[in-house]
Amino acid sequence: MLKEEHPPIPKKKSAILQELDSLKREEETLSNMLAVDVWALVKTMDEFQPGFWSEFMKNREKALKRFITEVIKSKRSVPNRPPFLR
Repeated sequence: MLKEEHPPIPKKKSAILQELDSLKREEETLSNMLAVDVWALVKTMDEFQPGFWSEFMKNREKALKRFITEVIKSKRSVPNRPPFLR
């Protein structure tokens, strides 16, 4: 197996990469916190109003379909693009 040799990374570039890694970890942590908050809210609402989650998901699906059709309508058609990208 051949070992790939990488040139040394300059200090500035290394600091930027470390900062990017830090930001990615922070974003993942915030995303996980948001997921827990949403779960807690839905769990609580489902206790007070049974069926809340299923109604929420039905409404979300309708809204998503409406959004997709609006985006498709507003998208300009370019004749030389493949049909699946128009």
